[in-house]
Amino acid sequence: MSSREQRGFKAFEHAGWEAIPDRYDAGFGSLTSQAVAALLDAADAKAGARVLDVASGPGYVAAQAAARGACVTGIDFAASMVAHARARHPGIDFRQGDAEALDFPDANFDAVVMNFGLLHLSRPDAALAEALRVLRPGGKAAFTVWANPSRAIGFGIVLEASEARGRLDAGLPPGPPFFRFSDVAEANRSLTAAGFATPLVMEIEQIWRLESHDALFQIMQDGTVRTGGLLRAQSRQALKAIRAAVRARVAELAGEGAPALPMPAVLLCGTRPR
Repeated sequence: MSSREQRGFKAFEHAGWEAIPDRYDAGFGSLTSQAVAALLDAADAKAGARVLDVASGPGYVAAQAAARGACVTGIDFAASMVAHARARHPGIDFRQGDAEALDFPDANFDAVVMNFGLLHLSRPDAALAEALRVLRPGGKAAFTVWANPSRAIGFGIVLEASEARGRLDAGLPPGPPFFRFSDVAEANRSLTAAGFATPLVMEIEQIWRLESHDALFQIMQDGTVRTGGLLRAQSRQALKAIRAAVRARVAELAGEGAPALPMPAVLLCGTRPR
């Protein structure tokens, strides 16, 4: 990506997250919170540790780290998301900040964590390097991303329906591949290239329990930035057809029960060398 494309994508993501804190929280909170315990364990975020939660969103990770007795700072580039997190967790230090240029000294934290944030950055490799920089020697960082859409099938359902009944080339600002870090080899390569020692990549099982057959489409349209942008860029006719296809596929998978979609995460972690 050119620097101009990076700026355009960053502005697109920033504007999107400023607009949807409540909708993201309502739609994804119960799902993305499922990865938090494994994320904190991988980073060794224990009592007394200084923990930085990057792209902290509504504060799910920061709150669980604080409950463990860690000293937590959360940063997010969206001011409205920071305000949302502060309202939910008034005892935690949330600040506005940039994952690609952290405003902290070198070797300042025992652990750095990021829950599904790498997917929304214009320069994810810069964020990996920054996480390493602010870690003390021997400190650990951990990141989660979505598994590929054949595994995280909520994304697969929506993307397949969009391709079949609309278009995937919808004129959105170009960004890094959304599922880049879902690939184990690429995730290991990226951690090593950033300077992390003993990289480890594993899958975490998650189940998305939805309230209705229509919920997947609605949450993806209203509570996401990239996927929501793709849907909102479709023609009215195409969007209607996509909605119907998504609903039908969810209903097919759910059978007579409530929808419960496999949505595994991929966990990446590494250590700053001593």
